[in-house]
Amino acid sequence: MTGEVWYTILIAVIAGERLAEVAVSHRNARWAFAQGAVEVGQGHRLPMVALHIALLGGCLVEVWVFRPPFLPWLGWPMLAVVIAAQALRWWCIVTLGRQWNIRVIVVPGLPLVRRGPYRWLRHPNYVAVILEGIALPLVHSAWVVALLFSAANAWLLTVRIRCEEKALP
Repeated sequence: MTGEVWYTILIAVIAGERLAEVAVSHRNARWAFAQGAVEVGQGHRLPMVALHIALLGGCLVEVWVFRPPFLPWLGWPMLAVVIAAQALRWWCIVTLGRQWNIRVIVVPGLPLVRRGPYRWLRHPNYVAVILEGIALPLVHSAWVVALLFSAANAWLLTVRIRCEEKALP
């Protein structure tokens, strides 16, 4: 198999992981709303979803259309970063439990979680997002997607984090 095919498989695995996140998020949202939760910041949710879909699609387009070379000195370390980012993301999901969501949903009266990666960082999931947004394209030298996603994601995360900070206790 070619490097492009292996990379496509990697993107498909990441897309499957995203679908699993959406399923967990829907389940947690149902629980949260049953507890009287309030959702805020709905305006940035669709741009966030579109950006993450564009990341995956853009990676495939750049690799299949422009055929950048696989550079082992870059690709293998970036794959390790992608794997570490997924591990951090799922550590956040498991640590927050029912409180984790891709939406900004706050259950009144629940305290902030201060264990797991939240002992050290207020928003560790976004560290995972940033790392993945840089590393996933660079696994196969998709520099343009890495730069464009990172720039758009930096703007979007400022909106998202402001929204969360306002909503959280």
